[in-house]
Amino acid sequence: MLEAVRVALDPTPRQERLLESHAGAARFAYNAGLAHVKAMLERQEKPEWSYYALRRWWNANKDALAVSMETGKPWWPENSKESYNSGLESLADALKNFSKSRKGQRKGRRMGFPRFKSKDRAVPGFAYTTGSFGLIDCDPYALRLPRIGRVHCMEDVSRRVNGAKVLRMSVSKRGGRWQASLTVERADLPIPSPPKGGSVGIDLGVKELATLSDGTVIHNPHVLKSNLGRLKKAQRNLSRKRKGSNRRRKARAQVARLYARVANLRSDALNKTTIMLAHAYSDIGIEDLNVAGLVKNHGLARSIQDAAFAEFRRQLTYKTARTGARLHVIDRWYPSSKTCSNCGTVKAKLSLSERVYHCEECGLVIDRDLNAAINIQVAGSAPETLNARGGSVRQTRLECGTMRHPAKREPSGGGNRVRLGAGLGNEAMQMTSL
Repeated sequence: MLEAVRVALDPTPRQERLLESHAGAARFAYNAGLAHVKAMLERQEKPEWSYYALRRWWNANKDALAVSMETGKPWWPENSKESYNSGLESLADALKNFSKSRKGQRKGRRMGFPRFKSKDRAVPGFAYTTGSFGLIDCDPYALRLPRIGRVHCMEDVSRRVNGAKVLRMSVSKRGGRWQASLTVERADLPIPSPPKGGSVGIDLGVKELATLSDGTVIHNPHVLKSNLGRLKKAQRNLSRKRKGSNRRRKARAQVARLYARVANLRSDALNKTTIMLAHAYSDIGIEDLNVAGLVKNHGLARSIQDAAFAEFRRQLTYKTARTGARLHVIDRWYPSSKTCSNCGTVKAKLSLSERVYHCEECGLVIDRDLNAAINIQVAGSAPETLNARGGSVRQTRLECGTMRHPAKREPSGGGNRVRLGAGLGNEAMQMTSL
């Protein structure tokens, strides 16, 4: 099992200059390799852009490419060879993603042809894959970086790694701080027994980050919205600085620090929430949200991206696997908000401005998000109740191309309706007013 361990570095001024030099060497190799590939394409030659082909080309031409204009001597020996290899590896990955995306073999958004990396915009970074890098014996607060030496860390790295084998170490600078990400290989642990807590459904939202089926509401910190004023001020200050000046460099660093602060606050909130859920509940139900479609609503796009729904699900996925909890992902076509959690009636239309759900059939009045969370809980609770009415929550595509929705097990009318909220222990579901 592979795992990433990220730690903050505390380099000396000399080490920081060496880190900048290594990052610049990786960027130089990336740009030189990209220029070589473009030259082959212009000559209508078959491009060889695999990682090993780019390495062979670099080793054959590095004495002519990495040459000082003042002395005429090669400067590439000043940095570790791993910095150049990491730049070429990034280029090979970018070209491979472009090729697969062009052929329709890659999921996600379409990838364009790689572009040259700018010193001002690119994230400084490089990686070690071979050599004597990584932990130092009897020195838990340090890492060994070839050609740079011992670099102090802000925490106990040995305790974080905990005896695992270090396969790779990536070094980057984000928000004005250098950090190292260690890829470690751990032995597969047996799946632990699930937590003693019951099942829960989670309805993600913008106003509140998550509403649970037991009535718990997790507040959305709105970290981007709360720091937007300072970001606008810092970006206005940056736009007024002359390009290439030291003041512009300092202003750009200030903007980067603010964005890093926003990212750290968001990550902290998501980590605390997902850890709590993974340890408190044995079965967790969550929707498969179409985030790419949601952000097309330009009025809510910023708030949706600030909530980080995809990151919430990603963290919940691997944390439930660690704790033994079961994560149930409900199909995105399941109308959790439009379905009454008491009688199963589905509304034909429910506008986003309606924050209270009113059921015209049974008279239930309940918070919209809580109603959706209860339906999500029932949808992922047990095989015999895959959705609020017992049918599959996935739409079935027939051979003719039409969509068939799940049918109810019992008629919509009569007094024999199954009360879905029974036994959930949720007093709020029986609310008649807010």
